[in-house]
Amino acid sequence: MIPALLEPLRARAAAIAQQIPLVGWTGYWRFWQRYHGYTVEGLHHLDGDRSMLIAGYHGRPLAFDMCMLTVTLYDRLGYMPHGIVHRGLEKSAYFRWSNEAVGFLTGDGDAMRNAIARGEHIVVTPGGGSEGCRDFTQRYRVNWPSNGYLRLARKYRLPIVPVAAAGADDTYIGLNDAEMTAWLLGIPRQWAFALWVGVGPLGLYPFSPPFPVQLRQIVGPPIDPWADAACRNDDDALPAIHAAVVEAVQDLLDRARGVGRWKNGRRTLTHAGR
Repeated sequence: MIPALLEPLRARAAAIAQQIPLVGWTGYWRFWQRYHGYTVEGLHHLDGDRSMLIAGYHGRPLAFDMCMLTVTLYDRLGYMPHGIVHRGLEKSAYFRWSNEAVGFLTGDGDAMRNAIARGEHIVVTPGGGSEGCRDFTQRYRVNWPSNGYLRLARKYRLPIVPVAAAGADDTYIGLNDAEMTAWLLGIPRQWAFALWVGVGPLGLYPFSPPFPVQLRQIVGPPIDPWADAACRNDDDALPAIHAAVVEAVQDLLDRARGVGRWKNGRRTLTHAGR
């Protein structure tokens, strides 16, 4: 009798526990949104019921603005976009629990197929640590050595939405290139991020908070190369598509910062006529 009475309480407790990672994620990044005066424009490009692949520039050393974007989209769309995280997290029961609660994915599989079938967005930062863990001489230049994200987009016919933010490389001052440091020390590339040395207003990362720079993010219009049947199964087309996406992200970086062709807040005729 007593166990039967306790069953609804156990179910309620389990439901509450399942929400803890989501509440923690949204609360944490809402704090940093305020701290960085985060703004975003172009969210209308992500409206609708079609799943898209959001491909963002990876700031220094973490993709702060992309994490903030997931919370903004959660408020706007009613679900958490699915970021792809390191597969090694599957080995931890805690991270499996938190990943499922927040909606993170560790790769292609049933969870991703189901999310795409529901029309939910997937989030990637193709530059990863190689882009985010550079030194102060390498700032606001897109560095995506691989086009693997395009193979995922092609498999599911996902339009690619470029995203970038001003301020993303100003949160910390990078003192070294982590991948170069790893190479010199003979450490595997996948652990290079742990060797990055950065400085914030109160000292070394991660013991110092980031500089309170404004993060101004722009979501660009979708790029849908798969509308062209010739691109759907042609590996030879991927380098040109990759170059177009990289150019779009670089253009958003320049636009958000008001530099290059976007100096004074608008494109020059040279860019518009390309």
